[in-house]
Amino acid sequence: MSLQSDIESLFDHPPAGYTAEHRELFAAFLDLLNKGQVRSAEPDAGGASGWRVNSWVKKGILLGFRLGGIVEMGGQFFDKSTYPLRQISVSDGVRVVPGGSSIREGCYVGRGVTCMPPMYINVGAYVDDGTMVDSHALIGSCAQIGKRCHISAASQIGGVLEPVGAIPVIIEDDVLVGGNCGVYEGTVVKKRAVLGTGTILNRSTPVHDLVRGQVYSATDTEPLVIPEEAVVVPGSRAVKSGVGKEWGISLYAPVIVKYRNAGTDAKIQLEDLLR
Repeated sequence: MSLQSDIESLFDHPPAGYTAEHRELFAAFLDLLNKGQVRSAEPDAGGASGWRVNSWVKKGILLGFRLGGIVEMGGQFFDKSTYPLRQISVSDGVRVVPGGSSIREGCYVGRGVTCMPPMYINVGAYVDDGTMVDSHALIGSCAQIGKRCHISAASQIGGVLEPVGAIPVIIEDDVLVGGNCGVYEGTVVKKRAVLGTGTILNRSTPVHDLVRGQVYSATDTEPLVIPEEAVVVPGSRAVKSGVGKEWGISLYAPVIVKYRNAGTDAKIQLEDLLR
């Protein structure tokens, strides 16, 4: 049987007890996660969002929590034995600056990734080559981050491990996520987009495109998709009826104010010297 079918069978039909063979199966799965050879989501040109979820990979990650017992991990830290800290060596080409950062086992971190303290990358995440994860940033479980992205200080990239059929948060190549941004469940940010400081995106909040005169929203079956090269900033829209109108209430509304141009590129250019 294939790894996928073995994982799905073990997840869907839990045994009375787990054997050494089951643990070997999970260890093989975890190794592929670390190498980026299996992912919770992957590009799919045929899909509306350009991505598809691999539910069996999420099942494998959740299986690890069932298999693992609580063990001491140094000092006052106690966690599942199946998910220790990720072991990274000089040969991996990842720069983890000292100072309280953590990268959990079971995630892919590409060459040239820079991790500024303190930051956290959770199990199942995929962080591609050349990306910077800045101080106080979180890459959630199963989040997919493209090449040469900048996840700025204090930004939160949600993951979405459960439900297993839900597509995780996707940040494609060359995206700049500004400081204190939050990108949560049901969101795909396409290539070269820019999220201004404090922008919050999720499947419940529509995005208003002032350039193209469109409103982008998630549906029951598709995530919110931010177009390529869009520059998104926090905004608001007035409540136009009822007591909200009487009270002068406005609601948060992300706004696309322009699309990237040479001027934008110059302002957000990242220095190679930092890498």
